[in-house]
Amino acid sequence: MRKTLFLTAAEAAAELGVTVQTLYAYVSRGLVRSEAGDTGKRSRRYAAADIRRLKEQQEMRRDPKKAADGALDWGVPIRDSALTLIDGGRCWYRGRDVLDMAAGSTVEQTAAWFWLEDETAAEDLFAESSYGLPTRLEAASGLLDSVTVMERFQAALPLAAADDLQAYDFRPRHVAETGARILRMMTGLAIRPRNGQASVSLPETLRMGWKLDSPAAASLLRAALVLCADHELNVSSFTARCVASAGSSPYAVVGAGLAALQGIKHGGSSERVEAMFRETGTPDRAGRVLAERIRRGDSVPGFGHPLYPEGDPRGRFLLDRVSAALPDAPGTRLAMDLAAGARTMLHEEPNIDFALCALSAALDLPPGTPLTLFALGRAIGWVGHAIEEYQTDSLIRPRARYTGRLPGFLNEGFGAGK
Repeated sequence: MRKTLFLTAAEAAAELGVTVQTLYAYVSRGLVRSEAGDTGKRSRRYAAADIRRLKEQQEMRRDPKKAADGALDWGVPIRDSALTLIDGGRCWYRGRDVLDMAAGSTVEQTAAWFWLEDETAAEDLFAESSYGLPTRLEAASGLLDSVTVMERFQAALPLAAADDLQAYDFRPRHVAETGARILRMMTGLAIRPRNGQASVSLPETLRMGWKLDSPAAASLLRAALVLCADHELNVSSFTARCVASAGSSPYAVVGAGLAALQGIKHGGSSERVEAMFRETGTPDRAGRVLAERIRRGDSVPGFGHPLYPEGDPRGRFLLDRVSAALPDAPGTRLAMDLAAGARTMLHEEPNIDFALCALSAALDLPPGTPLTLFALGRAIGWVGHAIEEYQTDSLIRPRARYTGRLPGFLNEGFGAGK
């Protein structure tokens, strides 16, 4: 099916292999959404995402084994969600274009919209201004200073949870309030403020903590966090949903998401991109380094995305913003030359991992900052998935298809008894 948001009645019916009258029946049963079209009062258009979903269900019924085999590997959707739509090379949070939000919404508004579908709730959710640490965490201050930011996050979450009994109230508004506390705490851990340090927003707090003088810094950090907030059922968000389905607190949900995020096939890929930036060193070496990697058969991280054949729109948006705001920064020039080289040699576009590394290089941020920004932004998504999962009140418990040795053959070969 061609990638578009809407189809005509004839296109939708043809895609499903049914008559137009059957399509109308699907609409009346609430299986397909439709709205007035652009060509006249009686014309209607039909949601392509719903048509795709019905088609996938048809394929599952025809060959359930094949569908199950691919479901957990960029395959058939396995969980209903009203949070994030990825379709036609674009991405939306609850029906709002992610790029529009990255251009105009604050991080706090994005969180409030994602959690409660109410941007106006941001002021109340984030009314507390302190980014200091809970008392139990202050007692472990020396430990936190001796480890990486990601290790701080993982060490701090269970300690903070022990002091936050309200975190076990799983009603949506209360989970959102817990999520706001978690985000403030994680932001504080990223820059290590002492109790009492405050700021008006999460990105501005990061800008001050990292001592960034560029006027564009807070805006770029804001865009990065919004773009990273969610991306449907990626491995960390699915992990978060599994933990939430078990009835664990939002602190445990975020901790589980962090564990998955750090894998090199997920957010940890940014560390490989950072290493490539360091290997390249200067813009004039970009083409040579890429060519040598390709010749050796090494991977070139930071480019391409399975869900975006034409290029990751998040990566393109953030890289464009970095280039426009900090065109003369050495890190920007290095990133742009690497991106240009990859387009020529690989025919691939930069993804969000590459763009986060470009931002970090342009602002001369500490090593590991791209993953830190990814984690801070994606924590919004993990809390949102937890809110949705708590409302289902069901345990995620798939079954495995056993392929091991059968009972009764433990001490014999399969050919025994012939």
